[in-house]
Amino acid sequence: MTSASSPPVTMLVPDFPFSYDRWLSHPTGLGSVPPDKLGTEVAVIGGGMAGLTAAYELMRLGLRPVVYEAGELGGRMRSVPFPAHPEHVAEMGAMRFPLSARALFHYIDRLGITTRPFPNPLAPQTPATLIDLGGRREWARTEDELPEVYREVADAWAKSLQERTELSLMQSAIRERDVSTLKGVWNRLVGEYDDVSFYGFLAGSPAFRSFKHREIFGQVGFGTGGWDTDFPNSFLEILRVVFTDADAEQVLVDGGAQRIPRALWDHAPAGLAHWPAGTTLASLHAGGPRPAVTALRRRGDGIRVEDAAGEARDYPAVVFTPHVWNLLGRIGCDDSLLSTPEWIAVERTHYMGSSKLFVLTDRPFWRDTDPLTGRDTMAMTLTDRMARGVYLFDEGPDRPGVMCLSYTWNDDSLKFATLSPQERLDATLARLGEIYPGVDIRSHIIDGPLAVTWETEPHFMGAFRASLPGQYRYQRRLFNQFVQDGAAPSAQGLFLCGDGISWTPGFAEGAVTTALNAVWGVLDRLGGSTHPDNPGPGDLFDGLAPVELPYD
Repeated sequence: MTSASSPPVTMLVPDFPFSYDRWLSHPTGLGSVPPDKLGTEVAVIGGGMAGLTAAYELMRLGLRPVVYEAGELGGRMRSVPFPAHPEHVAEMGAMRFPLSARALFHYIDRLGITTRPFPNPLAPQTPATLIDLGGRREWARTEDELPEVYREVADAWAKSLQERTELSLMQSAIRERDVSTLKGVWNRLVGEYDDVSFYGFLAGSPAFRSFKHREIFGQVGFGTGGWDTDFPNSFLEILRVVFTDADAEQVLVDGGAQRIPRALWDHAPAGLAHWPAGTTLASLHAGGPRPAVTALRRRGDGIRVEDAAGEARDYPAVVFTPHVWNLLGRIGCDDSLLSTPEWIAVERTHYMGSSKLFVLTDRPFWRDTDPLTGRDTMAMTLTDRMARGVYLFDEGPDRPGVMCLSYTWNDDSLKFATLSPQERLDATLARLGEIYPGVDIRSHIIDGPLAVTWETEPHFMGAFRASLPGQYRYQRRLFNQFVQDGAAPSAQGLFLCGDGISWTPGFAEGAVTTALNAVWGVLDRLGGSTHPDNPGPGDLFDGLAPVELPYD
């Protein structure tokens, strides 16, 4: 049992337990570059959360980031306004953020952005949850109100974690930032579970010997909903989420998640090196960011960046934030810029697909009382039908309501991929009509539908990376790439980052922390250094490095 005075669990990822939040908040700052390097241009490819975090911190160091963006600032923090009601947005990408993401919240707090609890299934702030499995519907506000079989599943999951992964010990070590314990236990777990899928772990757990329990767990899951679309993935991916409370106490951003990267673009930080007070990324980019990058070429000690406007510029360092698959076909990239093992890791990267469907309604009609049951007309919904997850966003009885009518992953996402937004709406409403007979959702819709399928988005090709069993070695190569002391000269100067390079894919915290790795890499490449009292991730790398599994 955790006491009220215990430190909180944070996203101190056990593969590389560096305290990014403490590095960020230290009064000495992230470091400094030699005076003759001040004002040096550094290319930052991608204007999402990783790119703008890197650009913001490079600017603070006195460098001149040059941001390239193929679409709009925000990346997968994409808050799309409803056409006729632009004050309301659909969160097409990231929409819920765990409070344990302390590096991300360093920026949220600094930028003065407000948040509120996210209406996850059975969360305290969620008025009600409906679970629809096999045609049977269960309403509940808390887990205790569900039938006994659901509590059996929850107990089986908790028991499996405690008995097979040392959950309590690991979370205690994270709270205390006990790196020795974290590394000792986690390195053993990596060796034990690298080849094990999520489903394989469940099937091998005595508490989950019943297929019925595994099926229910896949549909309903824990925290944020069903997990069966993660069943083929490496169990290590799930363990990181559980250990760091990434699935717990999540919030949404008032006004849309895209506010965070856009605020970084417009924010004038205090204590800038080199630049005058009031300098922002926007002011350094008169007219907006540079357009899409088309090629990366080695030119002497630097890297030439070619863009869609036909311009080529040479830089001593380049920060690359998009999904790495872009380097395989969309962006021409000299082979020498990465090592052969790193290219193999790029090729083997696995991305999760995801689709969403949103509409705007005249009001949150789902809070109307059903005269037959006395319950709300609708609830946050988990179902084994096509919609999978329905989320309801209520800003008051006299305000329009936002409905995420469907949130799906992988195979479930592919069921929507060839359908137009209107076809998706028609199919989803038909399925929801079977769950909520007599509820006329369509009559309340005043805007939309808005839809996205991330695997068909040209510059993304997926929602986020999720390693398959046996892919830990590949992920380690990509994460470690920011430390380049031992790399061939031709493979120095390009720094990969973004949540796909991180150990926590799909979480903005991973985008932020790997961007900070890249900032350290650029700092090091330009002859700069961190303050002795505030070493960075590369300075402490040897003592924290992810465990190396045998290859032969």
